[in-house]
Amino acid sequence: MLILIVDDEKTQREMLQGFLEKQGYKVLIAPGGREAIQIFKQVPVELVLIDHRMEDMNGDVVLEKMRAASPLVRAIMITAYGNVTTAVKVMQLGADDFMEKPVDLTSLLEKIRRIEKSITIRQESEKIAESLEDIELPVSIIGSSKAMKELLSLVYRIAPTEWAALIHGETGTGKELVARLIHLMGPKKNGPFIEVNCAAIPENLFESELFGHEKGSFTGASAQRRGRFELAAGGTIFLDEVGELPLHLQAKLLRTLQEKKVSRVGSEKEIDVDARVLTATNKDLKKMVTEGTFREDLFFRLNVLELIVPPLRERRDDIVELTDYFLGKYASNGLVFDNEAMGQLVKYSFPGNVRELEHMIQRLVTLVRGAVVEVSDLPPEIREHQEKGGLLSKRLAEVERKMLIAALEEHQWVQTRAAESLGISERVLRYKMTKAGIKKQVP
Repeated sequence: MLILIVDDEKTQREMLQGFLEKQGYKVLIAPGGREAIQIFKQVPVELVLIDHRMEDMNGDVVLEKMRAASPLVRAIMITAYGNVTTAVKVMQLGADDFMEKPVDLTSLLEKIRRIEKSITIRQESEKIAESLEDIELPVSIIGSSKAMKELLSLVYRIAPTEWAALIHGETGTGKELVARLIHLMGPKKNGPFIEVNCAAIPENLFESELFGHEKGSFTGASAQRRGRFELAAGGTIFLDEVGELPLHLQAKLLRTLQEKKVSRVGSEKEIDVDARVLTATNKDLKKMVTEGTFREDLFFRLNVLELIVPPLRERRDDIVELTDYFLGKYASNGLVFDNEAMGQLVKYSFPGNVRELEHMIQRLVTLVRGAVVEVSDLPPEIREHQEKGGLLSKRLAEVERKMLIAALEEHQWVQTRAAESLGISERVLRYKMTKAGIKKQVP
């Protein structure tokens, strides 16, 4: 990561430069705001450490000009005159953090590493988004929330490997979709993707389903049949709800993973299988290991890489985007939500996650007579839902309101640019403005 230090005190500049270079960072320095802006225009700086009070130009002015040139620049403001008013102002301008002199170098390093991690997550999620344009998925992966960006960043890192991965998530979060994305971005993308729903197979047919059987090996086996592992050769096998796998078959699955061989029911011949194994569960497998209902050695085999798909209530910002997507997919009459209905929708916790939202949109598309969905059209559990919140939620809402106003004023109330600077979609910005009661003041 390239860091620019802007400070008119030579001692401070050199101290920070020496410390950060020892930590492995590339560092540029500027003794004032004007020179810093010139460097910023010529070099792809990712993080700026700015002294708040300088002779030629205050740090908040420097940051404002840099943000106007590149809304994605990250910044930490440093000052010897710390107060709450200054902190609020620089945070509204888009600074990531605010530190007082003398700078605690340990704290500074922690802040920089946290910013560096978030930059990496953003870059990797953007690469995933680019890749999705060329990948055919049964359902698009929608969402620009922090939680989704972190998930897509993990997918970006995990997909190129051939190691087993375990996907955790509540019912309806899209675990199967994540598994397909890993397959389609991985080294076996040209091979088959074979899905096995372990919760839907009768226990007496599990072994035949996974490993196949020979003709006459049991009553009803009228012909030879290849199992799912054989069918997945050269591709990926996805075991959904793997926590439902009977204990006696877990040992056979473990052997298959270890030796990459299977034996059909009724045969002693071993068949080589070469498939990447992805699994998913909505259960706590660690707890099942403790209870003796899931083999510990199998758990470690499956859990080489781990992903957690966040529930919809932990990425509420995505609800607006998902709603727009499903309306575009199912509504042929241009159906839209009014602001009050959308506000109520975002407050709801969606225990059934994305699947519940999708099914609700399907019902509304079918039943709503007009072209606008109102609160009265929503299902009772959503219409009557009351959001819980205390002093903290009110303070957070006020901080968000100030950030929205600051972004809008910075970009002359051009919503497209303001939304881009905040890292959200224009539709999400409009919803947040309505929720916070923000309207442009006409002189």
